[in-house]
Amino acid sequence: MDGNDTPAGKCPVMHGGLTNLSSTVTDWWPNALNFDILHQHDVMTNPMDVDYDYREELKKLDVAALKADLHALMEETQEWWPADWGSYVGMFARVAWHAAGSYRLADGRGGAGTGNQRFAPLNSWPDNVNTDKGRRLLWPIKKKYGNKVSWADLMILAGNIAYEHAGLKTFGFAFGREDIWHPEKDTYWGNEKEWLAPSDSRYGDVNDPSTMDNPLAAVQMGLIYVNPEGVNGQPDPQRTAHQVRETFARMAMNDEETAALTAGGHTIGKCHGNGTADNLSPDPEAADVEYQGLGWMGKVNRGIGRDTVVSGIEGAWTANPTKWDMGWFDMLFGYEWELKKSPAGANQWEPVDIKEEDMPVDVEDPSIRRKPIMTDADMAMKVDPIYNEICQKFIADPEYFSETFARAWFKLTHRDMGPRARYIGPDVPQEDLIWQDPVPAGPVHYDIGNLKAKIAASGLSLSEMVSTAWDSARTYRGSDMRGGANGARIRLAPQKDWEGNEPERLQKVLSVLEPLAAEAGASLADTIVLAGNVGVEKAAKAAGYDIAVPFTPGRGDATDEMTDAESFEPLEPIADAMRNWLKDDYAVSPEELMLDRAQLMTLTARELTVLVGGMRMMGTNHGGTKHGVFTDREGTLAPDFFVNLTDMAYKWEPVEDEKTYQIRDRKSGDVKWTASRVDLVFGSNSILRAYSEVYAQDDNAGKFVKDFVAAWAKVMNADRFDVV
Repeated sequence: MDGNDTPAGKCPVMHGGLTNLSSTVTDWWPNALNFDILHQHDVMTNPMDVDYDYREELKKLDVAALKADLHALMEETQEWWPADWGSYVGMFARVAWHAAGSYRLADGRGGAGTGNQRFAPLNSWPDNVNTDKGRRLLWPIKKKYGNKVSWADLMILAGNIAYEHAGLKTFGFAFGREDIWHPEKDTYWGNEKEWLAPSDSRYGDVNDPSTMDNPLAAVQMGLIYVNPEGVNGQPDPQRTAHQVRETFARMAMNDEETAALTAGGHTIGKCHGNGTADNLSPDPEAADVEYQGLGWMGKVNRGIGRDTVVSGIEGAWTANPTKWDMGWFDMLFGYEWELKKSPAGANQWEPVDIKEEDMPVDVEDPSIRRKPIMTDADMAMKVDPIYNEICQKFIADPEYFSETFARAWFKLTHRDMGPRARYIGPDVPQEDLIWQDPVPAGPVHYDIGNLKAKIAASGLSLSEMVSTAWDSARTYRGSDMRGGANGARIRLAPQKDWEGNEPERLQKVLSVLEPLAAEAGASLADTIVLAGNVGVEKAAKAAGYDIAVPFTPGRGDATDEMTDAESFEPLEPIADAMRNWLKDDYAVSPEELMLDRAQLMTLTARELTVLVGGMRMMGTNHGGTKHGVFTDREGTLAPDFFVNLTDMAYKWEPVEDEKTYQIRDRKSGDVKWTASRVDLVFGSNSILRAYSEVYAQDDNAGKFVKDFVAAWAKVMNADRFDVV
């Protein structure tokens, strides 16, 4: 046997080595920091050419032809996956709804903006059963239009066209969602270890929906919002109403929008439960290769048509499930309802003594009529007095209902796209909507150099200028493109009063910058950022580097009337590693909070590292603490933080409270500096230490300054979609 041979029956690859998650670093060391969250959407996974620009490709798209193809698709039933009643409007409304419905306001994650429904875990959530079929039905159209339309845009447009095909006048549609190319596996969807586990673990008290863990919005692992059978599968419409209200509020919807979405979402399509889930193949992620990415296929009976199993509930809500009408209201409020079991054994509500003409026909045989159904969430709209009152208003004014639903649907499917400046296409509504966080265009023609000189001579300290600019910009979230310095909302409620923004210091700085901005004809938003740039340039010069921080004017100043103050509450920071601040003790460590925040700000591990080191050197710690200021020349943009952190002349020891640390000189025993956990993690964690060592090298002081300025400019400009 030569060196290339292997014994018969012995595989040359370590079994499980490529797929077994137990071999991961975090499995061996569960307390290790997981940096995968900062590596999401790595460009190395992107199959497109480096010069590919989706926004430019969209200019080549024949939108009218694409919409015509989608309208035609609604009626092109397939033998392998036949359409209910010969129409796919219910299918594609659900694909779009379930792509968008995972959005949550608390951290802006989820939603339809990245096409993440194609990947695990979302592609295999129990609540997403058979959305894989919808995407496969869309494939010929995606194949045809190729790079000119993303999966993310196509899935939402298909839902929009489904409603238009059914007869709804939609509010509009915007292109602009760019696809990702691998799973967002580090998004926190809950701590359960099994699908649809009882929701108690998500709540302090399951009877009080407001006690659900943040940032979660759905009530159980694997659901988009609430359990259609009731709380933990136990029917009780009033209890379900409370969960619906909390869940939709966490999706940024008010009561009227929630009622409209519930009614309009169930006006078309049906539930599927004419069989048992035991007869289905595994979900897409678990299915073997012969299923080619499809899951939940019938293994015993056909598993399609009238034999389809999805939620387990079986039946349509209205007599005309492919038409936009008031049928949901007619059915829910026109009959009394009783609790029944579906063929799959699920809890569902069915009407008492229904007229035959009000019964929808079978999806395959129009000579057969079937009983309609309602879920516990539907019944909640009738039982809950607030939702009932809203429904009565809709019943009295069908046009108002259609308009309210159309607007709520637009919000649901566009909520995570950010401001209107990112919207592309002929159907973009011209109306500014408050949930889009509108910002007026700012002045661009003013003397920037003169304004910078006046800021430098204003008497504000370097720390005050840099801290204020940072606080204004750090709210940006790449998850839903909200927050950031544009708009200068740091001067408005609620941001002006946030503890993390040091209100007293903030007001002092704003009182100096506001008249300078007015005199120069600049926006305050621009002036705040310019002040930060002045501080950074001053610190770089003190280190011997004459460098200009990139700046583009044009930020505007939002007003209170342009600001949905309540929706900005979730953007309040609870920790800021760059300013060495932690609001309170939390179940997760400060360094984990640091990584989560860095990912939301779209920072890489390298950018995170250089920003922390630079901010320490400029003395920007919250409250003026000296933790992590490992230097005798504060105010200088030099790499001392890394040099001294990695210097073995010092040793590190916890203070008794174990929340802070002392750095002692090994020879003298004197305490040289103090530190927090987020300071020392840059020396203790192997990944962060590797970056720290780069900046501690004798030949990289210039690189440190250059990299800091680039990372700083990225944060300051993260929300400048107006100059894309």
